[in-house]
Amino acid sequence: MTSLFLKQLQRLIKVEPEETIALAWAFVYFFSLLCSYYIIRPVRDAMGITGGVDQLQWLFTGTFLVMLLAVPLFGWLTSRFKRSQFLPAVYLFFIANLLAFYGLFVVMPEQTNVARGFFIWASVFNLFVVSVFWSFMADLFNDAQAKRLFGVIAAGGTCGALMGPALTTVLSSWLEIETLLIMSALFLLLALYCIHHLLRWRSQQRGGPTRQPQAELEDQKLGGGVLGGIRLLLRSPYLSGIALMMLLFTTLSTFLYFQQAQIIADAFSSPAERTRVFAGIDLLVNALTLIGQILITGRLVKAIGVGWSLALVPLFLCVGFLALAVMPVLSVLVVVQVLRRVGNYAISRPAREMLYVVVSAEEKYKAKNVNDTLVYRGGDAISAWLYAGLRSLGLSLSQLALIAVPLAIIWAVLCHRLGVWQSRLAQAGTLKSDTDSG
Repeated sequence: MTSLFLKQLQRLIKVEPEETIALAWAFVYFFSLLCSYYIIRPVRDAMGITGGVDQLQWLFTGTFLVMLLAVPLFGWLTSRFKRSQFLPAVYLFFIANLLAFYGLFVVMPEQTNVARGFFIWASVFNLFVVSVFWSFMADLFNDAQAKRLFGVIAAGGTCGALMGPALTTVLSSWLEIETLLIMSALFLLLALYCIHHLLRWRSQQRGGPTRQPQAELEDQKLGGGVLGGIRLLLRSPYLSGIALMMLLFTTLSTFLYFQQAQIIADAFSSPAERTRVFAGIDLLVNALTLIGQILITGRLVKAIGVGWSLALVPLFLCVGFLALAVMPVLSVLVVVQVLRRVGNYAISRPAREMLYVVVSAEEKYKAKNVNDTLVYRGGDAISAWLYAGLRSLGLSLSQLALIAVPLAIIWAVLCHRLGVWQSRLAQAGTLKSDTDSG
């Protein structure tokens, strides 16, 4: 029965027998990681509103400033420790943070500054742990494997993202909010267990025939300086293009997030109610995403390529923002927000991670981390102040939507060009590998 199930699974998702165990551990790893985050994501959003929606831009700025400190620290960690050492260290650090915030919420439950601190911390936590995860995946799998497997691996995260808000929705009615932080820490411990098994699988792959022609995956220090990721980013037009893509993505996402926060704040008064509403939205998004990741992502990327897969979400947002300009109402905003997030998680995110498969190990961990954290949160901070400034000038939702349309078009064009570039780099790497082996 087990053998028949594995054969059907391999046929459905096109996984090779020697990849099955790694795919399974990667699936569980991302499941536990996003379940951990989505348990506390509604808490984060509720804490952000506690200090006032008109103060959100300060929280986004605070998050960016923390990133300015965190990125050099991560660069120092990856330069001086092996992968098998710094990968677990990152998650152990965040587990300790969760326990510390649990204590603060118990001792000072009504403290606004603690709520703001948790919002900033959770925003840093989310990007760092997910960035490290995808860096590890880009290190484990080659380009061909990534195109087949990243959609399925992303589905593991979506399953976790379904479980997290579901647990929060149910448990927040009869448990104290701070108890959710302990549950989040337990799922991070499960992620650590998965890292151990994936490192062991990688070690076994080195002992025999390997399907990873791009580079030898040695467990060694990456070297370089604490700011190596920034230098790599500035030297590479390819990585700089990805950074610009991230800035455009965060700008449009932040606009929609601020509109959503204002609507929720106006409609619901208590943190518990807001937490349940945010959890319900997350649940809907992740349910739709799961279907796309398992059945659509891999086939879509194979059919239309990485470039067009990346461009689909900004092209949809062009239509979505035009719809908001004509009908700036709650129902349209919710539809645009839900479909944007589904498209991002099911298609854009896996395709975006494929861009890094063709770069060096140091670029995968250091430059990618800069893009995923510092550039991402920098874009958040800039666009948050831009949104607040435009609102203070009296611009309506319709006018803001029209401003977003040309940005979405630029984003779509850049996505397509990066996808073409990625294909060329992948082909060049394959040809080089064939020459070396010959």
